Amino acid sequence: MSNKASASGPGPGPANDISAHQISLGLKRTETENRPAPMVGSFQPLDRPHRRPMTGLNYSRRQCSVKPLNAEPKRNESIVPLAATMVAPEVVEEVVVEDYEQLAKELENASPLEIMDKALEKFGDDIAIAFSGAEDVALIEYAHLTGRPFRVFSLDTGRLNPETYKFFDTVEKQYGIRIEYMFPDAVEVQGLVRSKGLFSFYEDGHQECCRVRKVRPLRRALKGLRAWITGQRKDQSPGTRSEIPVVQVDPSFEGMEGGIGSLVKWNPMANVEGHDVWNFLRAMNVPVNSLHSQGYISIGCEPCTRPVLPGQHEREGRWWWEDSKAKECGLHKGNIKEENVGKLNGNGNGAGQANGTATIPDIFDNQSVVNLSRTGIENLLKLEDRREPWLVVLYAPWCQFCQGMEGSYVELAEKLAGTGVKVGKFNADGEQKTFAQQELQLGSFPTIIFFPKHSSRPIKYPSEKRDVDSLMTFVNALR
Repeated sequence: MSNKASASGPGPGPANDISAHQISLGLKRTETENRPAPMVGSFQPLDRPHRRPMTGLNYSRRQCSVKPLNAEPKRNESIVPLAATMVAPEVVEEVVVEDYEQLAKELENASPLEIMDKALEKFGDDIAIAFSGAEDVALIEYAHLTGRPFRVFSLDTGRLNPETYKFFDTVEKQYGIRIEYMFPDAVEVQGLVRSKGLFSFYEDGHQECCRVRKVRPLRRALKGLRAWITGQRKDQSPGTRSEIPVVQVDPSFEGMEGGIGSLVKWNPMANVEGHDVWNFLRAMNVPVNSLHSQGYISIGCEPCTRPVLPGQHEREGRWWWEDSKAKECGLHKGNIKEENVGKLNGNGNGAGQANGTATIPDIFDNQSVVNLSRTGIENLLKLEDRREPWLVVLYAPWCQFCQGMEGSYVELAEKLAGTGVKVGKFNADGEQKTFAQQELQLGSFPTIIFFPKHSSRPIKYPSEKRDVDSLMTFVNALR
């Protein structure tokens, strides 16, 4: 963009002549000689976020819009003297339209390192890595390996494990960086805690707390960026992340330019499986959160995260008291598609039945497990003096957590065969869900209840430990 007057304008005349144009403006010759030329198109928008100075680093400042925007050339809106507008042509900023759907296809088989390098190359200082303190430290290692400068931010909710805070410090020292922490608004947190208490999310769902402590701070962070990098993988949550691309226009948040489509989201590890991530971390001697050695895989806030057992899915340790629909906190809510709502909220009989393309096979299919109908479970509720106690699992065939405990539950049923304890199952999905919630204490799938021999009210199994030994201890304590 040139700051000089256009060569097509009138050239200087003799020293004693003043052009008719200058006379019409009331300008003297000395004023036109001594006044510095206006810097056309050089102003900085006042609402553009202040960037951190990076001494000695050169970043590409070419503006790239994203495909969903109807990109129109921007006019320079700075106010300049009339004289300058008479001699200078209108300045139009070039807008490059990027097709990120096509780019995602091109990078589908690329390595995380290659994807990371492309992201940092394209966006320079206008992109940052979202770091949660879990295994997405791999993102920082990949960024380090590119040799390019990079930024890292993290959401400090105020309720993280002490081990996570120590891990943040270790990562900063390992890579010589400063993590840009984002904190929740103190007034909002204060209002939530004063009105509902410290642990309201156990009773009314975690969405409100996550919105205050995570989503809104994230929104503020992203308003200062044009792109961000996440550690999402397809195998992390089959219900919500199975179709994430390696790069996409963010469907939920806005970037610094404002408006839907103003932010690009990169997922370099979308196609990487969890065990390969850990192989990479071990091979590169990358520091990891000490909670991983205690059984934690997916790590969030301390009250909402538990270690998982062998055979359990990694996301089962997050918000364990809720249905699988709640396994997102809102940071990646764009992953949840409208057609999957039936599957995620348990209103259908599974993904296949919800869209009419297939039938989800039943589970816990074993001769030692009695398949209870609605009438059968109602009869159990009515009996006050049973001949034998019953252990019943309330399940949905599509639920990955129910599928994960199928082996241990069937093994338990076989061990209890002939002991006087009956083991059953009740499909509490679909039209049976409301009944199960009201009469059988269903909170999420799976729920395990025990009908004692001399009591009409069933007793709910309170633990998330669904191995054979834990379930057997529960039965033995009540029969």
